[in-house]
Amino acid sequence: MLSAYAPLFRVPGALRFIAGTALSRTGGSMFGVAVIVMVSERRGSFGVAGAVSAVGVAVLAIAGPVIGRLVDKHGQRRVALPFILVSSCAGALTAYFSWSDAPVWTLFVFYGLSAVLPEPGPMSRARWAHIFRDDPDQLHTAMSFEQVADEASFVLGPVLAVLVSTLWFPEAGLILAEVLFTAGMLIFLAARATEPPIVPHADRPGGFAVRRPGLLLVATALVMTGMIFGGNEVIAVAFADEAGTKTFSSIVLGAFALGSTIAGLLFGTRIFRSTMTRRLFLAAGGMFLLEVPALFVDGLWPLAVVMFIAGSATAPLLITSLSLAQRLVPKALVTEGMAVAITGILIGISLGSAIAGWAIEAWGAQAAYAVPIAAGACAFAIIGVRYRHLERAELAAAGYH
Repeated sequence: MLSAYAPLFRVPGALRFIAGTALSRTGGSMFGVAVIVMVSERRGSFGVAGAVSAVGVAVLAIAGPVIGRLVDKHGQRRVALPFILVSSCAGALTAYFSWSDAPVWTLFVFYGLSAVLPEPGPMSRARWAHIFRDDPDQLHTAMSFEQVADEASFVLGPVLAVLVSTLWFPEAGLILAEVLFTAGMLIFLAARATEPPIVPHADRPGGFAVRRPGLLLVATALVMTGMIFGGNEVIAVAFADEAGTKTFSSIVLGAFALGSTIAGLLFGTRIFRSTMTRRLFLAAGGMFLLEVPALFVDGLWPLAVVMFIAGSATAPLLITSLSLAQRLVPKALVTEGMAVAITGILIGISLGSAIAGWAIEAWGAQAAYAVPIAAGACAFAIIGVRYRHLERAELAAAGYH
């Protein structure tokens, strides 16, 4: 199974940028949980914790496509480096203001500023899109590998965030996340050999990526998908806290990510001849149906099992949706296009975190699983209702690549 991924590591210069994104992804996967644990411990409220996390994700959602467009125009290293340095300083100040019991508004402001950063996922996927621009089957494997790397980081990241925040001090998870993310991005940007070339201004198509047929629909469905992730993140911490062992939340979240990682590894080894739209529709149905049992389980270990199974639909959905986003735009807009898709996820995570935080305090942790389940049903419905439109857009755009 793993032999299908071997050609990726033989690409000259690829190991360096893969290592960089591995570190940055791990740090990035720690941010949300680290902030939730930090704020809930220091301020005693999951509602405030979810809101602070939601602000950070909302800012990242807005900044992502803007930074992605600048990257496409001016190059990855030139654009990303200044944002990374400013972001790391703002993140360090967020931890300081939490530790010093500063007014709660400082957490919202500086955590929000720390989220104005370039996303490693779109930039890494843009490199693979350039490297395998003439080999669609190998590009599918590369995009699958990207999602597996994302999911693997979400196996390790939340565990690290919860452990260091609970065993050391509440801000430890956020500090470690900032260190890993910043170091990883610096390594990634230093790998200049694989950086995709800038498309000359005269050859760039007009308009914004989001206006390309089908892309906004994919991003809208991904808002609902993101609500599943954001809701699960906050609810897992609250569910474990109600059971008297907050650290177990890392196992629940890790189980979800592990199920997705395994599914992604298998998915990447297969060559599909069906449309991406069809695969996206089936994966969205799986995400919705497989999470429903979370409303009825009794205990932490059964919840972890349910989350492991539910996670198996995650990687196929994200691999397919981001590959479809890449197909729907011309190569000059590929980073921006994938950033738009990821922005949908981030907006959803923000909404899911905030709504789930409210639902936990109103209904209790387990009943709050109705939030991500309802979001999954909406994602399935959105894709189903506009299925023919999205499939036509996919087939029409195939001529771009």
